Parts: sequence; structure tokens; C-alpha cells
Amino acid sequence: MLIGIGVSPGVSIGEAYLMRRAKMAAIERSIEGRDVAGEVQAFRDALEQSRGQLHEVKRKVQSQVSSDHLYILDAHLMILDDPMLIDETITTIQKEQVNAEGALQRSLQKFRRVFDEIEDEYLRERGSDIEAVGDRILRNLMGESQFSLTGIMRQAVVVAHDLSPADTVQIDKRKILGFVTDLGGRTSHTAILARSLGIPAVVGLENATSLVPGSTPMIIDGSSGTVILNPSTETFREYLKKKQAFEYFEQELLSYRDLPAVTEDGYRLTLKGNVELPEEVAATMNHGGEGIGLFRTEFLFLGQESPPSEEEQFLLYRDLVKKMAPHSVTIRTLDIGGDKYAPDINLVDEANPALGLRGVRFSLTERRMLETQLRAILRASAFGPVRIMFPMISGVAEVRACRAMIRQIMETLEQKGIPFDPATEVGIMIETPSAVLIADFLAQEVDFFSVGTNDLIQYCLAVDRGNEHVAYLYEPLHPAILRALASICKAGREAEIEVAMCGEMSSDPLYLLILIGLGFTELSMNAPCISRVKRVLRRLRQADAGPFLEKAMQMRTAAEVASLADREMTALLPDIFEEALI
Repeated sequence: MLIGIGVSPGVSIGEAYLMRRAKMAAIERSIEGRDVAGEVQAFRDALEQSRGQLHEVKRKVQSQVSSDHLYILDAHLMILDDPMLIDETITTIQKEQVNAEGALQRSLQKFRRVFDEIEDEYLRERGSDIEAVGDRILRNLMGESQFSLTGIMRQAVVVAHDLSPADTVQIDKRKILGFVTDLGGRTSHTAILARSLGIPAVVGLENATSLVPGSTPMIIDGSSGTVILNPSTETFREYLKKKQAFEYFEQELLSYRDLPAVTEDGYRLTLKGNVELPEEVAATMNHGGEGIGLFRTEFLFLGQESPPSEEEQFLLYRDLVKKMAPHSVTIRTLDIGGDKYAPDINLVDEANPALGLRGVRFSLTERRMLETQLRAILRASAFGPVRIMFPMISGVAEVRACRAMIRQIMETLEQKGIPFDPATEVGIMIETPSAVLIADFLAQEVDFFSVGTNDLIQYCLAVDRGNEHVAYLYEPLHPAILRALASICKAGREAEIEVAMCGEMSSDPLYLLILIGLGFTELSMNAPCISRVKRVLRRLRQADAGPFLEKAMQMRTAAEVASLADREMTALLPDIFEEALI
């Protein structure tokens, strides 16, 4: 038995297909001055060859996969045009007089160091895309062939050191039952694609390729991250039942996709998707999401020599809005700084970045960058309902500064005859204790609140959830958090504005009665969670939420609240919570 990271749920049973493709390692060597031009040309030729290969992959699969998935290939094509990667490599060849492979390796190592230092898992995993593109260029430079999964002729479970998004997008579900890799994380493009395609996957196994011979009978459980080699008859039967139960459960969840998110006694919640990348939009719609409650824009700024232009941003936002119409898209302005930053943006070296120049604080310092983003968002609002959301708000002055900028941009767009929606709603994320304490003031300044529970819990409880020594103190049901949420919802009700939640707390069905009792009107979560939450929601009653919340608010510890929630929800829905099918 091997234990890795389950990134795409489900069970696959089959024989291993060992994909022998070790990561390329270039040998750096010095070259003579007369050879410099030739090495530069070899590098340019490898770039062009890589570009042609990706266009060919895109051509082959565009009739078989969602256009949203093809965006990943477009992202890789953009990396091949990235001035930072190209110029740095060519400069190294010319100034250091080293071969093209060695120069490229140096550039990739520089990118790797930058991304390795990022604490945020999602942003850190974007480095894997640069690695994949770099590996492709190196193979072409060194005359190595590019592997294609289309060559697999029988049903199998793929075992590989790593799979690039270009590999994954070519997967034929009729032949590839699932895959396991040595490398990878939950938020890599490959993992996101696996979830979108509905293929069980386990990554981060470190040495699966050295432990699993080809044609080995194996079972992978993408929910738990378990891989079983040479299973016994008893284990095979156990997992066959688990596979059938999971597939039946997934089919049942699909039946909820088009049903309204409403309790038995008529309380309506809007369930939306949290989207990191455009290719996740399809999954949000497939799971019944009624719009996007949080579109993170940080990926646009990663690995670029300079921030994206207004036109680049506008085109992406416009396409997103058109796909989701008539549902709304809430676009969060750049949330950078702290544990999230882009290598091309120079941030001050801070002793405590989590409390430093991040979120809206950074945006108001770099006003030109914020103005560019706001113009792009407002232009996109002409194509469907858009909401603008500012992160890391700590006071009224920040909100007023942002709204003044929006008004100024609207006036300019109107003067130039550029269409936009003048009724575009403006909201803020509530994720700092100060925002909670003055929620009544803030509610008078904006059109909606969205509670970012991930940061709110960390700041309120003074807990770094990435620190293994104190992570146990990260408790969503801590009485202080419940009181904070109650205060936020009360301020929203009194100001008659919508109060949403977009943090991880919104995706756990165990918390639903509490959130209904508090008065949340919108929950936003990762796409696969939408149908699970809807399934539970449609069997609850708002009438039960008030009395339950009253009891929960009297509890003194998070453990007491969690125990109460578990008892109440199990009593109400034993068939769901006793079997943990949520």
C-alpha cells in the first residue's frame, strides 16, 4: 500500500501502465564565442518546435474536450512567448558563453526558487507549468522524443513521474482508468484537469515509478490517496463495492444540478463557485453553480515580466462573464503580498508579511495597476453581470478610496463612449478583525459583503494554519468566530445588503444549519462541493436553524460546537452523515 495525495475522487481498478519518462537534466558546458549565435538559434528553434507541438495537441483534442480545458494549453503557449524566460536564457548564452541547455536550466532554476518560496499552495503549483514547458523545450534541444498518452492501446492505470497538463488533456477516458504520479499537488493544473475529467488520481507518491512494475494489478482511491498493489481477492471485492457506491453517489449528485438550492420550508441560498482558473468554469456549471462568487485574478500576474495589460485582462474577464451569463461573476481585485506574490512585482521585504503590504493595501499603493484592472473589469461588465470585490479591507477609508477610483474610471469610460454597466456592484471581503468590529459602518459603504473565513479565522485566532505546531488551533467553530459571523450578518441585514461566504467553511455541509441560522444568503465554494452542499440543504428546514444556532452560541469551546453540530445533523439526516456521504 502506498499513500499519496488524493486529488481527484473515485476508485480505479486495473493494470499499471508504467510511463518511463524521467525529468530531463541538462549538462551545462562552456562554448566558444563563435558558437554563441548557433546556440541562440538552437534555443529559438526548440521554442518554435515546442510551440508547434502544443498547437498540434490542441488541434487533436479540441473536438474532444471542453474549450475551458484548452486554456491550459494556451497558458503553456504564453509561457513559450514569455520575455523573461526567453531574454534571460539568451542573455546567459551570450554573456556567460554556455550552451543553450545549460542557460535554459539556469533560467528554470531561478523560476523554481521564486515559486518554492510561495506559501500559498495554489500559487506555488503554478511553477509546475513553467517546469512542464521547460522540460518540453529541453527535450527538443536534446533531441529527445515527446511522450504522448494517445499511444496507450489498452485499459490501464498510468504510473508516471509526472504528467504535464498537455499530457492530461489528451487522456482518453475509455482507456485510461486513472493515474498516479511521483510529483504533484492538489492545485496543479494536472490535478484540476483530472477532477474536471472525472478521472481518479493520486499524486505526490515520490517513488511510485520505482515501486510499481508495468502490468501490476492495482487499485487507486483518489478520495483517500491510497494506492494498493497486487490486491487480494478480499481487498479487490471491498474496493469494487466502494467503486460502485461512489459512482452511484456521483450519479445521484448529478440529479441535484438543476434543482434550486432551497430548504424544505423555502429558505433560498445561492450556491456559487470559487474559480482559480478559467478552465474551472465548466466544472462550476456542471455542478449546478449559479455564478462565480470568487474569481481570483492572481494567476494573471504570475511569471510575467510586467503586469498584464488592460486588454489582456479585459478579454479574459469578458469571456468569463459571457460564459456565466445570466449569472453574475464576482471578480476579486489583485490579492497579492503576504504569502502570495508574483516574481515580477517588487514587494518590500517585510518581517511580518501577513500583516504588511498585501491585498487592497498593495493595490492602493500601486494605483496604476489597480486602475488598469478596474477598467478591464468595468469594460467586461457590458457583457453580463459583474461584481467587483476588494480584499483585505480594514477600514472605511480604504473602501472610499476604491469607490472614488471606480467613479473616476466610469466617468472616463463614459466620456470615451466605452460601454460598461454603471450599476456594477461593489463589495468587500470581510477577513480582518477590524472589519468585523466596524461591519455596521462598512455595510453603509458597499453593495455586499463576502466573508473570507480562511484569513478571518487566522487573524481572529492568531493562528498560522500552515504552521504544524499551532494548526490544531485553527477552528472554524470557535465561539469567537461564530460571534464574528453573527456580527457581520447582523450588520448586513440592517443595511439590507447581501452577505456571502467564500471561504472553505462554506463548503462543509456540517456547518449548513449554523450558516442558515446566521442568515447567509450566498455560499461560494469549489465546484465539486456545490452539489454535495445542495443535496444536504434541500433536506434541511430553516425552522430548525434558529433553535440550533441559539444552542451553538452558548457553547464555550469549538469542540463542544462541533459535537453539537455532529449530533444534530446526524439526527436530522442519518442516512447522509452516518455514512459520511457528503
